[in-house]
Amino acid sequence: MTSPTLKAAEVEFIGVSKRYGFGPIAIDKLDLTVRPGEFLTLLGPSGSGKTTALNLLAGFQMPTSGQILIDGADISALPAYKRNIGVVFQHYALFPHMTVRENVGYPLKQRRVAKDELRRRVDEALRMVAIEAFADRLPRQLSGGQQQRVAVARAFVFQPRLLLMDEPLGALDRKLRESVQLELKRIHRELGVTVVFVTHDQEEALVMSDRVAVFDAGKIQQVGTASELYDAPLTKFVAQFLGESNCWVGDVTHQSSDRSTVSGPGWTVKGTRIEQTPSSGRAAVVVRPERCSLVARGDAPAGWNEIPGLIRDIVYLGSLRKVVIDLEAGGTAVVSSRPETEFPLNRAVSVAFPISSARTLPAAE
Repeated sequence: MTSPTLKAAEVEFIGVSKRYGFGPIAIDKLDLTVRPGEFLTLLGPSGSGKTTALNLLAGFQMPTSGQILIDGADISALPAYKRNIGVVFQHYALFPHMTVRENVGYPLKQRRVAKDELRRRVDEALRMVAIEAFADRLPRQLSGGQQQRVAVARAFVFQPRLLLMDEPLGALDRKLRESVQLELKRIHRELGVTVVFVTHDQEEALVMSDRVAVFDAGKIQQVGTASELYDAPLTKFVAQFLGESNCWVGDVTHQSSDRSTVSGPGWTVKGTRIEQTPSSGRAAVVVRPERCSLVARGDAPAGWNEIPGLIRDIVYLGSLRKVVIDLEAGGTAVVSSRPETEFPLNRAVSVAFPISSARTLPAAE
């Protein structure tokens, strides 16, 4: 569907800030590059600034300061209708009085595309999302998933070099959502357009994205691939927001070039340090539940970290189980593993994990 000469757009945010009146700042000096043809997801909790960033890029809002560039051209003050960007909204925004075909063809009609070319491109867009059988139906006659496909076809039909998607799968049930995720990934691969996608769903971000930008309090905490963010978080917020993590905060008692030892009341943990980990004072240790093992007291492999506790709860999840442990030092830990060794409730055990699986980070965000 995309013209062979069409080049995917590159996007740059340079020192972009947005403040609403005298209220708190929504975006604070945002620097971010979206590579041509990339599927980049903006991920974060409500109020973190991700949707504001998308609205600034779409032209629905104007930045308080900074520049937004598309292929090196400053579009910061350009109105939305002149940016030639495709947008898929959370609630699809289909025209209720128009058929599917008319909804999809609307952007081409506004651009005064000839009738024959308009019909050809609409047919192609409908085939792309497998909705051609419903071309003459009204939106109210479609399911939520079908409406979402119409919205995607309408956004793609005028061949934008940049597509923005604002939580477009939020209204779908889980099974349909997973199906549409795969469909969107297929369309992105085939067309090669640059996509900026907003979601608060961590799993969705990990599944769909080439890279993810994690937002909190108007700032980007980290940008990286799914594996980089999950396996090598740079902040405590990223470690705890993206997936599940065990986290302990204590004092740095020893540090080398690649390791830190962090201690708290009744526990000491060694972990792989990142550059920002302080050499003294407070630091956090994070480790994923699936990297932990549940062992009898004193049975941890040599060189592993070991924290004693009592089993409080066991949740079976098919081939996996999640075990919640009340630690003797206070707080809890979670271990996710295959049920190979069974321990009863209230059993005295240890949470054990290798040094390489733990990561030490700055304690403060």
